[in-house]
Amino acid sequence: MLLLKNARIYPQTEAAPFTGDVLCKDGRIIEIGKDLNSENAEVLDLTGLVLMPGWVDCHSHAGLGPGKSVLGLSYGTDTGDPVSPQMRVIYSADPSNPCFSFALKNGITTLGIIPGSSDIIDGLGFATRTWGDNIFEMCLKQDMCMKMSLGENPKGVFQGQHREPDSRMGVTFILEEYLSNAKDYMERKESGDKDLVYNEKYEVLIPVLKREIPARIHCTHNDMAAAIAILSSYGVRFSIEHAWGASNYLEEIAESGCTIVFGPIGGRKSFYESRFVDIDAVGKLDRMGVKCCLTVDSPLIGLDALLSHLEQAVREGADPIRAMKMVTIYPAELLGVDDRLGSIEIGKDANFAVFQGIPGSDMGAQVIYTIGEGEIKYRKQ
Repeated sequence: MLLLKNARIYPQTEAAPFTGDVLCKDGRIIEIGKDLNSENAEVLDLTGLVLMPGWVDCHSHAGLGPGKSVLGLSYGTDTGDPVSPQMRVIYSADPSNPCFSFALKNGITTLGIIPGSSDIIDGLGFATRTWGDNIFEMCLKQDMCMKMSLGENPKGVFQGQHREPDSRMGVTFILEEYLSNAKDYMERKESGDKDLVYNEKYEVLIPVLKREIPARIHCTHNDMAAAIAILSSYGVRFSIEHAWGASNYLEEIAESGCTIVFGPIGGRKSFYESRFVDIDAVGKLDRMGVKCCLTVDSPLIGLDALLSHLEQAVREGADPIRAMKMVTIYPAELLGVDDRLGSIEIGKDANFAVFQGIPGSDMGAQVIYTIGEGEIKYRKQ
């Protein structure tokens, strides 16, 4: 058992921040209140410190590739076919990769690891803890999304191979064609068509078409309108990943009901799709009721930068308290693990990030402890 005492708690629910205690047992939160006591619990006095749920980066390629490889993006994408929905990125993940321990040092207890963006249909992502030595035991949810990509990434990869897609319109056409064929396949299957031949590429999209998991589409200002129009026409749940240039489509985004995963914001801004990094769109969209998440797109940028992303969003107009949801409950919802993570509530996993200073508001804020399922995983020396 672990008893956290006298913390300034930011629960990421509708409740306002308050000072109190949290009692944890068997990896879960069992009591929240003031002046709590337990004879059998280890007591951690957090007087003067901020207690938040463990942070979540829902768009990550961290931990892909051999243990000593931090920049392992090439291990998380397959360029043999622009339509590769059956690929599962969990098979590229290595828990000995230093990205996982680095996440813990920065208060991040959950990652949504997704394939790279070389294909148009990239494959299936998974949600994982950031500690452990067996990726399948670390995994919280397999097949939590279908990753898709528009724009320069798939165009550039396959244009270089002198094969389709050879243009941006070719990328969009192949996406529409795949969705149409998969929907037809699903309808034939549900009607009991005995002539239907099993097709794994279409089978794996059925949970998306049934709104059981989201499509998550790599998309920036050049393709945002197309992504919204196409995915909305199929009635699927979806998120726009990176979302640079969202300021041009505020109304369209809000009307679509999609989620925005914004970032990274500190990378090179010279290549074609990242010239318009409008972090001020995050606050605007939040005020319009759009759920926004922040990402550093690790390993493109280090996971320590998630804190600076939060600070930047606040500087550019996001509400300081609401912005905390962009690294806690909102990404947990997108990953489909919000029944366990993302807020401090009785029954949820005892995952916490403990800060000195208020993240997003205090420039000197830093992680003092990271707690995973009731155990201290990191302690600042």
